[in-house]
Amino acid sequence: MTKVRRNEAMQNKLSPIEGYEDFLQDLKQRIRHAQVRAALSVNRELVLLYWQIGREILNRQQQHGWGTKVIERLSADLRRAFPDMKGFSPRNLKYMRAFAETYPDEQFVQQLVAQIPWGHNVRILDAVKDSTEREWYIRQTIQHGWSRTILVHQIESGLFHRQGKAITNFERTLPKPQSELAQQLLKDPYSFDFLSLAEKAKERDLEKALINHIRDFLLELGVGFAFVGNQYHLEIGDQDFYLDLLFYHLRLRCFIVIDLKMGDFKPEDSGKMNFYLSAVDDLLKHPDDQPSVGMVLCKSKNKTLVEYALRDLNKPIGVSTYQLTQVLPEQLQASLPTIEQLEAELKAIPLEIK
Repeated sequence: MTKVRRNEAMQNKLSPIEGYEDFLQDLKQRIRHAQVRAALSVNRELVLLYWQIGREILNRQQQHGWGTKVIERLSADLRRAFPDMKGFSPRNLKYMRAFAETYPDEQFVQQLVAQIPWGHNVRILDAVKDSTEREWYIRQTIQHGWSRTILVHQIESGLFHRQGKAITNFERTLPKPQSELAQQLLKDPYSFDFLSLAEKAKERDLEKALINHIRDFLLELGVGFAFVGNQYHLEIGDQDFYLDLLFYHLRLRCFIVIDLKMGDFKPEDSGKMNFYLSAVDDLLKHPDDQPSVGMVLCKSKNKTLVEYALRDLNKPIGVSTYQLTQVLPEQLQASLPTIEQLEAELKAIPLEIK
């Protein structure tokens, strides 16, 4: 019998102690929280160190006229002095200088910027030039715990410019602060760049494609959306109705109904959604839930038409558009070479060594 099995056998023989399991779980939770705090503290100190190094480089270059070559020399000296530490490459030292130049206020760095990893900060420095937009992405990263990959995806998809831009009637139909939160959750347009549909695709094709890519779809929808079902069946007045997509939002504490349209928004789309929301509130909504929210996702919309269509409705509805990956026309696809043909052509090209 191994040592691990012997320990397990001994533990199984121990008589139960009242309240012990709860005590053990509490200790485990405290230890995990302490580990997280320790990791965050290490990251904060590292980011602050990099900011301080960048500030000193910047100050001395401004005061003494040091050129860019000093960074190469400094990199070599620091790596020689601290061979076990990474992060002192010339490239990273230049990022430190840019970091300090971008955020001159040390208090702002301590209170906000140092809460996200250095790699996240570098990506934001590279891709975002507006100070308001930079701060927004930093706060969103802290709030939602975005990984570096997700952060890059959100920046590349222009989330800052899309978040909260849907046309809605939430201010009139939802109480505060739910109306403000719901408004910020909806985007316009949604980016479905993970899909590739033919020009003649129908709503059902779009729905199936989104379900097949549910992970990417949930990422684009944002934090808090829980998938309930597609073509969700409701029986109303002895008739069958099917909701394209049904979600539950964990922060809003309500159902979210999504109706997909492959064409332009039409005024009757809002009436149909109003009907769906009345049915969901009556048949599915729990007494503790907030009012259900509807979203009409269409290929394009006329702002004036949407505003008129939503004006006198008593259910919270938003209208957004979406963007799909452009697919090549079939006749052009047929004229493109296959991968095998391309490989054969490449093998036939003689390599010249110069």
